[in-house]
Amino acid sequence: MDDRSYQQAISGLTRLWAWTVPLLFLVLVVLGLTMRLNQANVIALDADLFYAIMTLHGLGMAGTAFVAGLAGVTYLLARYVRVNLAIMWTMYALTVLGVVGLVVGRFGPGWYLLYPLPFFDNTGWPNWALGLAVLSLIVLGVAWLLGQVDVFRALIARYGLVNSMAWQYFGKQRSGRVEIPPIVLISMAACLVPGILTTIDGAVLLMLYLFKWLSPALTFDPLLFKNMVFLWGHTLVNITMYLGLAMVYELLPKYSGKPWKTNTVVAISWNLVMVYVLTAFFHHLYMDFAQPNILQYIGQIASYLSAVPATVVTVFGVISQVYRSGMQWRFVPLCFYLGTIGWVIGGLAAVVDSTITVNSAFHNTLWVPAHFHTYFLVGYFLMLWGFLYDFSGSSREKLAKAGLSLVVVGGYGFLLMFYLGGTFGVPRRYAAYDSIPLASLAATGARFAEIAAAFVLLLIVGLIFMFGVIYGGLAKGLRTSGSVSTAE
Repeated sequence: MDDRSYQQAISGLTRLWAWTVPLLFLVLVVLGLTMRLNQANVIALDADLFYAIMTLHGLGMAGTAFVAGLAGVTYLLARYVRVNLAIMWTMYALTVLGVVGLVVGRFGPGWYLLYPLPFFDNTGWPNWALGLAVLSLIVLGVAWLLGQVDVFRALIARYGLVNSMAWQYFGKQRSGRVEIPPIVLISMAACLVPGILTTIDGAVLLMLYLFKWLSPALTFDPLLFKNMVFLWGHTLVNITMYLGLAMVYELLPKYSGKPWKTNTVVAISWNLVMVYVLTAFFHHLYMDFAQPNILQYIGQIASYLSAVPATVVTVFGVISQVYRSGMQWRFVPLCFYLGTIGWVIGGLAAVVDSTITVNSAFHNTLWVPAHFHTYFLVGYFLMLWGFLYDFSGSSREKLAKAGLSLVVVGGYGFLLMFYLGGTFGVPRRYAAYDSIPLASLAATGARFAEIAAAFVLLLIVGLIFMFGVIYGGLAKGLRTSGSVSTAE
């Protein structure tokens, strides 16, 4: 296959992702709105249904964000390397199959699937739903592992391991050094290496769950399984954000007119991220007092350090791209700039929560969903919408910006209710706050949920505007099938 044919093929697959992801995201937002309406006592859901929705919302959002980021970065990398298109189509097909499997059963233990909760009797979901959910997650894990491994293979084939990881920048010698774009470094060090390792961890965990489902007499160590869950899950959501940043590094220069190159500081920073992202998950286990203390210290230190290198070089880089560039504030750079701000705010809130003394008070409150909704909703996803708009070739700037304005106002209003709920001590994971024994706290939680729901409605209107613009660009075929190079 020649270069033009390959670029047309990868564009066609990316176009399919571009049609699928916004629609799926909007459905998952509506599920989130449903939960907040229930907590506000506006509607009344059966508790089993609420937790099934909560599980689907959590798994769906994390999975959608990750696979969309991987698809977007794969498309942008097509100007440098070739992936196996058959594997990428297989990843799409298996992802759709896995999502359908998760939707069918009312499976409701939360995205974390903490052992042995899924296997309890009288859980509200039938035994077949447990098996179907585990099998569906295995299918999704296989799909994502295939995709990651093939992109890894493609980068190694073109640049080699040393150059892909940007280790050549560590020495003083510059002559003969292979220069690589930042998207290659970020994809390799911060996404693919930790992603492949932890997806394998998740696959092992899910296979053990499957064995348990097939043979109920089997027993496992709950703390070991919790470590495995958060090693996979925490790393997955973090590398998803780095996939978004890889898009920013690659595409923002198109609008600023300034090059964004890899240098020694950038190389060191993103290699450090690779180490920290694999060890920071221990901050999820502070409350597990049987956990060795050394792991708690590692979690605290890694959580603090992980916020420094990528954040500093990225924020400085984004500011440098904008400063005196004469850049027009079109929809795409606005999304990238606002998305970077949201990522930083959510990251700072996460660092606050990862502090052991603070975590002891905030651990089971709405502060926790506040921080990860921040760096996803007004962070990563804004970066993704910027990429999709650029890919679609749409030029309806006014309507897109109007939608973005509503998304930002609605998003931050929704998030503020989470943060206020956390500071007031409103617990998370409650289907209805009237079950809280403290009446004043229950009323506070319900009131915040009601206000949050109003902001979500505003957010949805903004999303419809933005997605309409993106879909319009895709439908009109404003971007030709072989236009990978036009984004440079």
